[in-house]
Amino acid sequence: MLKKRLLALGMCVILGASLLSGCSSGKSGDKSVSAGKGKDIVMVWLPNESGDGYKASRDAIGALVEKATGKKVVHKLTTDYAIAVETMANNKAAIGYLGAQSFVEANKKNPKVLPFVVNSGASGTLKDAVYYSWLAVNKGDEDQYKKDGKYVIDNIQGKRFSFVSNSSTSGFKVPSAGIVSYFGKMDKWKNLKVADLLEGGPDKFFSEVLFGGSHQGAAMNLLNKKVDVAAFCDEIMNNYTSLVSGKLNMNGAVYKIKDGAAEPFNSMVGKEFVIIKSVPVLNSPMVMNTSMLTKDEQEKLIAAFTDPAVANNPAIFVPKGSKATGSFKKTKNECFVKVENSWFDPIRELSK
Repeated sequence: MLKKRLLALGMCVILGASLLSGCSSGKSGDKSVSAGKGKDIVMVWLPNESGDGYKASRDAIGALVEKATGKKVVHKLTTDYAIAVETMANNKAAIGYLGAQSFVEANKKNPKVLPFVVNSGASGTLKDAVYYSWLAVNKGDEDQYKKDGKYVIDNIQGKRFSFVSNSSTSGFKVPSAGIVSYFGKMDKWKNLKVADLLEGGPDKFFSEVLFGGSHQGAAMNLLNKKVDVAAFCDEIMNNYTSLVSGKLNMNGAVYKIKDGAAEPFNSMVGKEFVIIKSVPVLNSPMVMNTSMLTKDEQEKLIAAFTDPAVANNPAIFVPKGSKATGSFKKTKNECFVKVENSWFDPIRELSK
């Protein structure tokens, strides 16, 4: 099988992505189950997908798990990335939808936590299974971040900045690595480290640092003008925005909060922001705690998620133009593809 790596290491270094082919609603709970035992399967969600707007999507995926295993799904909703990571690592959930960095952290704590599928790109494979980490500024401020007509990040230094969570891939890990890589080439910042970006102050890289807790929260920090620059991803924000000008996921693209946007953006309709840096990131995995599921259940889950019928389920892969909110979009041949643990090694490299 041919493998080809493509991943952005920070803001300007691209690592690689493997080329592989492929193509119930419930109340929040905190129950643990052992492999093959227990009536329920707890499924944990990051804060980004824990909002009310994602309920239909969560329920559709939960129903898929229930049909595959014959067990009831109990959804564990969270308000903090760390809670989701600890829930998976501490055998409190058998399945979860985690970002790449959150998965890497959970896997490090508990090697039994492994990825089983990831949503493909438009090709239906992992060749283009990426989303984008954005650095954004409010419309009207974008000219501060241009040099010779091109967008650069030189002037983010000294600004008020918002990340998502330090367990977020696209909302912290990738942008922070990119900032350190970019500014580390300058004599003044040659000793800059990721840890230096966690707090702001007069003698710090940023004047102030906030954490939104979710991609929505980081974007709201920007739109509310609590910060000057924010890091968040297209995958989440596409549910609330429309492209005004420029090209999708390219520097200089202007987005606005669309009419009818769900909370928390319902009070921000019409507000615009500009992308000053956009970097591709490996798609997020569905993960399982293999100590809590039998081998048969694991195989049935992989078969269920990769069934072609799932790729055509509009409640899971939301069709282009739909007003529904969901984690996965359908533009061409998107589907779930089986993925191996090693596919996320480029994310592990960011921590070395």
